[in-house]
Amino acid sequence: MKQQIKKSKGKVFVGMSGGVDSSVSAALLQREGYEVIGVFMKVWQPDFLPCTWREERLDAMRVAAHLGIPLLTWDFEKEYKEGVVDYMIHEYRRGRTPNPDVMCNREVKFGAFSRRAIQEGADFVATGHYARVVKSQQSIVNSKYKLLKGVDSTKDQAYFLWTLKQEQLSKTLFPIGKYKKTEVRVLAKKFNLPVAEKKDSQGLCFMGKLDMKDFLAHYIKEKEGSVLNEAGEIIGTHRGVFFYTLGERHGFSVLQKKAEDMPYYVVAKDFKNNTLTVTHQEKRVSVSAMQEAQVSEISFCKGIVPDASHFYTAQVRYHGAFYQCKIVLVSEGCSSVHFEKPVTVDAGQSVVFYHEDECLGGGIVA
Repeated sequence: MKQQIKKSKGKVFVGMSGGVDSSVSAALLQREGYEVIGVFMKVWQPDFLPCTWREERLDAMRVAAHLGIPLLTWDFEKEYKEGVVDYMIHEYRRGRTPNPDVMCNREVKFGAFSRRAIQEGADFVATGHYARVVKSQQSIVNSKYKLLKGVDSTKDQAYFLWTLKQEQLSKTLFPIGKYKKTEVRVLAKKFNLPVAEKKDSQGLCFMGKLDMKDFLAHYIKEKEGSVLNEAGEIIGTHRGVFFYTLGERHGFSVLQKKAEDMPYYVVAKDFKNNTLTVTHQEKRVSVSAMQEAQVSEISFCKGIVPDASHFYTAQVRYHGAFYQCKIVLVSEGCSSVHFEKPVTVDAGQSVVFYHEDECLGGGIVA
């Protein structure tokens, strides 16, 4: 009887990275009565970075053994290299600022992994994202799945999931989205998971923490250029205009800077002359911000274009500020976003739209 109850909710393939969040996700689903199968996703890693996947897989194996569930290893090196890394390098070469974590979710976790799981009999796929999926029963015919922010605002990852559509949401579970991180840690200890004390991973999806400019320097040749102030005077140097994004305040040198000086922010990039223009915080908005942005590759989670007469909120970077905006569909897959106040945003960045806690979708700044 117990075995029947465990399997009554269906078979779920859980992406297990060896970290606390995905491990707790697997444990929660098992407790809730799902048949849980763990999957470790092996992806491409450059030879100049420490190879960590074997240690991460070992942790995932320990957790799977503790829970008494199988752990599969699926190789997505090609999908990750082409869909995430090559895309990122190509965008930086064009002088744009991509978001590789968005592409990782689209191409790997909810692309290759999700497709293969369904092909192999999964009713659902699950990950350790801090987000939520709820079913809105407006009518039997027109029921829609909503993507909501995670309860823990400091960990919410809905920003990276704006490419998910109805078919994917209908088969996706985010077990820890209703918990705060502190509660997830408590659950890890309650389940006696062998990774309960493991530190959180940070940085680029699958690769962890790295210096993006150092990483890109292996693929894009550095070319020293001048840093200019608003008057066009040379006040410092940088490693190459391709490596920087509007609003950035790190990675370039300012000569004769005093300790009490306020930080400088990038407000303009000149690719022809390989120069960056910088200014201080109080002048930054007036120099580089815009009130209208063209957004391509637009995708709405419900498949419905939001009402152009309503105000929504938008984020242009992870854990960034929320800006009031209106969304006007210009053509299929392309929108014009009108911000209530000027916003600094660079080409290639993801703009993600919300209505209260619901993530409506997003797009890429053209």
